Amino acid sequence: MTIQTLGITEPSFRDSVDIMFRRAVQRMAISRGLAEKIRICNSTYVVRFGVRLRGDIVTFTGYRSVHSEHAEPVKGGIRYAMNVDQDEVEALAALMTYKCALVEVPFGGSKGGLKINPREWNAEEMERITRRFAYELIKRDLINPSQNVPAPDMGTGEREMAWIADQYHRMATTDINARACVTGKPLNAGGIRGRVEATGRGIQYVAREFFRHEEDVALAGLSGSLAGKSVVVQGLGNVGYHAAKFLSEEDHCRVTAIAEYNGGIVNDDGIDVQAAKDWMGAHGTLEGFAGAAFVKEAASLLEKPCDILIPAALEGVVNAGNAERVSCKLLIEAANGPVTASADDVLRKRGIIVIPDLFANAGGVTVSYFEWVKNLSHIRFGRMQRREEEARGRMLIDELERTIGKPLGAEFKARFINGSDELALVRSGLDDTMRGAYGQMRKVWHERRTSDPEVDLRMAGYIIAIQRVADSYSALGL
Repeated sequence: MTIQTLGITEPSFRDSVDIMFRRAVQRMAISRGLAEKIRICNSTYVVRFGVRLRGDIVTFTGYRSVHSEHAEPVKGGIRYAMNVDQDEVEALAALMTYKCALVEVPFGGSKGGLKINPREWNAEEMERITRRFAYELIKRDLINPSQNVPAPDMGTGEREMAWIADQYHRMATTDINARACVTGKPLNAGGIRGRVEATGRGIQYVAREFFRHEEDVALAGLSGSLAGKSVVVQGLGNVGYHAAKFLSEEDHCRVTAIAEYNGGIVNDDGIDVQAAKDWMGAHGTLEGFAGAAFVKEAASLLEKPCDILIPAALEGVVNAGNAERVSCKLLIEAANGPVTASADDVLRKRGIIVIPDLFANAGGVTVSYFEWVKNLSHIRFGRMQRREEEARGRMLIDELERTIGKPLGAEFKARFINGSDELALVRSGLDDTMRGAYGQMRKVWHERRTSDPEVDLRMAGYIIAIQRVADSYSALGL
């Protein structure tokens, strides 16, 4: 299947994933049969169900695809959008398999979707639709703590996950682990601190880790630290907003442009991300925002010169039609599949470093894993050790002050003595995961790129992920 981009024929999102998979497999010593077993989706369930709304029956179409069960449960979000179809869901499920394998989260890959425009329905109607969709999946074990665990995705969030979790509990009243059937829940429904911003926080950690390696920074045509770098963000949803906010407020980057579906804004001196988000929430558009110039053709902002480009919305936004005009030095794929396979070739030949989606946006599934473990253990992280850590810290500070004969600074003492709570532990685990995976990717990248110029970070990530899935299947006797 192909799509047309400004008159140029290029692969679809699903085909792009397969192309990238095959490029990696060509450089690996695994059999053709095993490679095909890893590539294809195991199953896809399509459901069409009716809900009585506004005096009539409205029929909806939903999907749940399971790509690989080399590890269980399988994991993947549920998105609500009008462009949801089987090809997209299966491509996203495949990415989830590779993503989980790369960051060593013990899940197989899955994905779900409902063909719906959430803006067309009120909260009560959305709850009825969501519960019915969940019912159709639950009764087929396509939502289950030990088999298939969804999470939020585009168009869904904590609210929908809470409805799904409650629906599962109604249907499995004796399952003590019922809350683990879904992640991304509100805190009062079994969620975990740090999950809402996890993908955006992961993007921040990815950028930080990249700039710790001078060789990688130089290959991107950059120098120095992350501070002061210009950033263009496409998409001001959950992921784009948090990535832009953390990079600007904590790492002192300049967010010079933000693109949304109905227009974007530009300010080369830097945009107040929180103010822009508040304006967008209040008005539904960035037009009229006083802190930057409005640009109607938001897609053009993908071509704005910058140090770092972060596409954080839809797939295929960097494609054969605009890849030659993209003017960043480093591109971080916060969305799934924002760069098509044909555009990927162009960017690599132009020397633009791409940090791929199967790694860059893995923060969400990583913290989802932490939430799942929390639900199964029935205790929040930090509850048993936090005060013990504080006591040890206080004992050490007291001894130091006694030895040197004067008090240490109050701010230092407060930070040193403070024990790790759930949020601190989640952030530590996420940071460790992203740093570890990047180190493995760059090792493969640098070992192979001189003799094989097509090996970049994306291919390195695929090679690592596919090998891990292949090893799992081999251990199962395949």
